[in-house]
Amino acid sequence: MGIFSSKHPGVAIIKQAVKSRLLSMQDEGLEWVIVSGQWGVEVWAAEAAIELKQAGCGLQLAVITPFLEQEENWSDDKKDRYLHLLQQADYVNSVTKTKYAGPWQFRAKDTFLLRNSDGLLLVYDEENEGSPKYIKELALREGRSRDYPLLQIGAEELQTIADEQRDAATNEYADFDDT
Repeated sequence: MGIFSSKHPGVAIIKQAVKSRLLSMQDEGLEWVIVSGQWGVEVWAAEAAIELKQAGCGLQLAVITPFLEQEENWSDDKKDRYLHLLQQADYVNSVTKTKYAGPWQFRAKDTFLLRNSDGLLLVYDEENEGSPKYIKELALREGRSRDYPLLQIGAEELQTIADEQRDAATNEYADFDDT
């Protein structure tokens, strides 16, 4: 998505999109949100789940990392935010019980998550693929052997939310000017 800072205005839009989808998925029986906690969309999605949980939704959060201490080389700000997230999670574990040893751990994490979940919600920009394309391919393959929904939040949906927020702010200012 090209967003690397948690201060980017797009983060709030991503979190809003995730919250909206999680609420509709909860209506269909979603109980657990499982993320690997990698920096970026996964952390923001986990934060969205925590915000819903704190608002009274019955969702639970699991953070299942690909390897131990994945935050080891992150900045102090990112580490603090991540460790706070782990403290609020209902379950924390690692697929491999070692520190980073190679890219195979990311593949093992993807395989584990797909085998131990009932569907995947993916924030995915078709025009700027990046690393989520690997888990998307695996989810599509999983869907050929069992009922495994792949739900996507794409650039258009994010733009719609951004436009709605902008319009709401514009209307709020218009109401303020009328007083």
